[in-house]
Amino acid sequence: MSGTKTYTGGCHCGAVRFAVEVADDAHVARACNCSICFKLGFLHVIVDRDAFTLVQGAEALTTYTFNTGVAQHTFCAVCGVKPFYVPRSHPEGVSTNLRCFDGVEDGVMARFEVTDFDGRNWEKMVDTIR
Repeated sequence: MSGTKTYTGGCHCGAVRFAVEVADDAHVARACNCSICFKLGFLHVIVDRDAFTLVQGAEALTTYTFNTGVAQHTFCAVCGVKPFYVPRSHPEGVSTNLRCFDGVEDGVMARFEVTDFDGRNWEKMVDTIR
């Protein structure tokens, strides 16, 4: 049985803060090439909802939806950064943005294997996500 590592992170201005538990054997981040993730540079670390805690900033979040409306794209209304959201692929989970983790500049990103995900062909590829 593997353990977990807790990471903290947030948006650019600090209004939104979160904590996320990542299993030791699940240090994978996905670089998606769909229309929104590619433009945002979002690196997905997907966790179950109970592994995610919004520490502060619920009042600073705004939500954007498109297409099917299943994904709930949350952004900080102050600085515009998207530190996490509810993904269409895992509506019972949360996708956190590895680029928003504290310590990214100091080596936290190196703990994760970054893999590509072909989100432009989402319907064909969605079953390849854990």
